[in-house]
Amino acid sequence: MRKQGWILVLGALLAAAPAGASGLVVRITDGKGHPVTDAVVTLVPRGTQAAAPRRTPAVHVIDQKNLMFMPYIEVFRPGDAVVFRNSDRTRHHVYSFSPVKAFEFVLAPGQSSPPLTLDATGVVAVGCNIHDQMAAYLVVTDAVSVARTGTDGNASFGAVAPGTYDVRAWHPRLRPGRVAATTLAVGSSAPAPATLALSLLPDPRQQMDRELMQY
Repeated sequence: MRKQGWILVLGALLAAAPAGASGLVVRITDGKGHPVTDAVVTLVPRGTQAAAPRRTPAVHVIDQKNLMFMPYIEVFRPGDAVVFRNSDRTRHHVYSFSPVKAFEFVLAPGQSSPPLTLDATGVVAVGCNIHDQMAAYLVVTDAVSVARTGTDGNASFGAVAPGTYDVRAWHPRLRPGRVAATTLAVGSSAPAPATLALSLLPDPRQQMDRELMQY
């Protein structure tokens, strides 16, 4: 993933993490050791200019349902396209002011936007101009390997050749413009998880839920 102006906030060398046939796992936690969901983790061999292999561009669908974007985080390769679908009973005004890709679509119930191609790498923050609580993030990366953490905080990469890798983790609750980064030494014996801790801001979605419950 190219920097796109991001500041690297972590740079410690993780302990050697062997990766064999069962694959390498990078575990992402918060400052209290809790697993972090929806972190996007990239893995790039140190000292190479390798990029993701060429493939047929994919079309990803971001649905709008129950006044939420689904999924909240989606990972794209340069050249992939996104379609926004409105499965709600109300109109949505989908937009982004991101320098990576600025756009806007007004979608009536049941409508879908035309495919929007994402050519540049970086993060596209998406909102709804009618419903302020709605947010989604489109992460476009050309890194050799990329994975997104699940509810267990684990990003799984499959089998990884021995060597030294640059590891970067992005999450929408990191301070704006920042990405966590470290290096990882990979051995040739049985795999063992490596852990990277992120310093995260409070979840704005939880704050919004608390405010709505007061009415």
